Amino acid sequence: MPDISNITHNSFTDCHALAQALADRVAGQLRDAIAARGHALLAVSGGSTPKHFFERLSRQTLAWPKVAVTLVDERWVPESSERSNARLVKSMLLQHEASAAQFVPLYADAPTPEAGLPQVRARLAALRLPFDAVILGMGGDGHTASFFPGGDRLDEALDLNGSQRVLPMRAKGADEPRITFTLPALLDTRALYLHFEGEAKREVFNDAREGNGKGADYPVRAVAIQQRTPLSVYWCP
Repeated sequence: MPDISNITHNSFTDCHALAQALADRVAGQLRDAIAARGHALLAVSGGSTPKHFFERLSRQTLAWPKVAVTLVDERWVPESSERSNARLVKSMLLQHEASAAQFVPLYADAPTPEAGLPQVRARLAALRLPFDAVILGMGGDGHTASFFPGGDRLDEALDLNGSQRVLPMRAKGADEPRITFTLPALLDTRALYLHFEGEAKREVFNDAREGNGKGADYPVRAVAIQQRTPLSVYWCP
């Protein structure tokens, strides 16, 4: 049994209450970062799960011009695509109060993630790390960020001693090629969250955390059992 003392669980019966609680928590951390250092850095996930959270966070009052927002990972598609995480963030998060934040995309205008990697790495070099908050999601297959089962660079992306900040990723379950922050890069944060919803995903996470059956091979297990950065889990049915 792994040491799971690094995990704090926050369960909600109402997913709107979860979204508000997480937005309040993250906004507070952004305010603290701005007060302490004059700037804040936030990394968020795409997909359908964070939409309510994005909407609530977008209405928080804080010095948004001093906040940089980037993505945990991205599908290698242009922003015009409905599959683009950047498009989702701009339409759901960078609205209202948060419209003044700076957005740092992971996609570059290149045919493949490998071709665009130098441009992306140069762009990310300007980020003032560590992150102040990283919000991960999780799929029903146990993936988080673009750490997909069977990913062609999964081992490299999960290597806690790896030196790369971002990597391309291809996997059968990923549809498009992806680009993703690596696990050590995502753990370089003052606050780490995992947000998922539904009973089925709770079972996936519990299996991953405890190493039960297929859960021992779920990529999210690497996040659950690492002891480098405390993990706060936010869940609702």
